[in-house]
Amino acid sequence: MAEPVMWIIPEAPVPVAEHSEKRKALSSAQLRFGILDNSKSNADHLLGMIIEGVKDKYPDATIVRTRKPSAAIGATSVVLDALERDTDVVIAAMAD
Repeated sequence: MAEPVMWIIPEAPVPVAEHSEKRKALSSAQLRFGILDNSKSNADHLLGMIIEGVKDKYPDATIVRTRKPSAAIGATSVVLDALERDTDVVIAAMAD
């Protein structure tokens, strides 16, 4: 007879986002997308395709694109602060 097997599968609870009263409906012209390129090979191509899709769906939206100097280091606080201040949503991509 086989020995019983015990499986332990640790799962963290799904985080619940805080509800923000500041949310409001935005028109396409008010949307501000941030693009953060991590400088890995082909990340610029992947992000370029994403930007094309965003422009197709939201032609009047603003797109703020920035690139880290190296994939090996994190974005500076200046870059992150600017993205937080100047955008509503940020898309970051890694590629190889």
